Amino acid sequence: MSRHVAIVTDSTAYLPARTMERHGITAVPLTVVLGDRALEEGTEISTRALAQALQKRRPVTTSRPSPAVFEETYRKVAESGATGIVSLHLSAELSGTYDAAVVAARQALVPVRVVDTGMIAMALGFCALAAAETAESGGTVDEAVTAAEKRAAGTSAYFYVDTLDYLRRGGRIGAAQALLGSALAVKPLLQLADGRIEPLEKVRTASKAIARLEEIAADRAGNAQVDVAVHHLAAPDRASALADRLRTRLTGLADLHVSEVGAVIGAHTGPGLLGVVVSPR
Repeated sequence: MSRHVAIVTDSTAYLPARTMERHGITAVPLTVVLGDRALEEGTEISTRALAQALQKRRPVTTSRPSPAVFEETYRKVAESGATGIVSLHLSAELSGTYDAAVVAARQALVPVRVVDTGMIAMALGFCALAAAETAESGGTVDEAVTAAEKRAAGTSAYFYVDTLDYLRRGGRIGAAQALLGSALAVKPLLQLADGRIEPLEKVRTASKAIARLEEIAADRAGNAQVDVAVHHLAAPDRASALADRLRTRLTGLADLHVSEVGAVIGAHTGPGLLGVVVSPR
């Protein structure tokens, strides 16, 4: 590989394959456990299969990559010519992925800086892109880490879910449990705060909740130059319509990505998820 500093992330960054290839980013897959089968996210389980399993209330859990998987990834990256690695991962509040990477980094052939971005989905993806662009311009490991951390500090992520039930089952809602008493009567809006999924607002109907999600994203973006991602699970029409409205509203919009989340996030949010990531450049 041409660059000396390599960027590693995990499958929950949901970066487009072409983008990862163009920037030389490597993603380590998390695992979805469907019944008694352990399946790698991105290659062995589709979001369609996941959504069907959730709708049938089949048991679905998720698992971090093992340190051995990270060790193998770091070895391959080093053997490809990297003299340093920046390993950027989803919030340690939500997964043990960061801890597994830290363990593996101790055995790596080259120096590895492991970073808990506190992010998830394209909020993590934008951090990986910032680090990769810095590395491509000749930046050091420290400079790539700084670029990722700066991007993370400015990035916001907001989510609409049809129900909190999946987050409750997976133990991922933290303070959002306060919403459970009225979950049947409201449509919850959530945010990523300090690496955790927290309650933001309660709205009475799905249509009003999605409209409010748009308002929050637009307010957060303001007139700044921003990259935006719209995520969904089994809600492509909703996501497309929301993305079209944001394209019209955001005067400083640079790039806008629309994508379905993978099985790991989907397992904890359930079908109907809509998410918006706003990341100032």
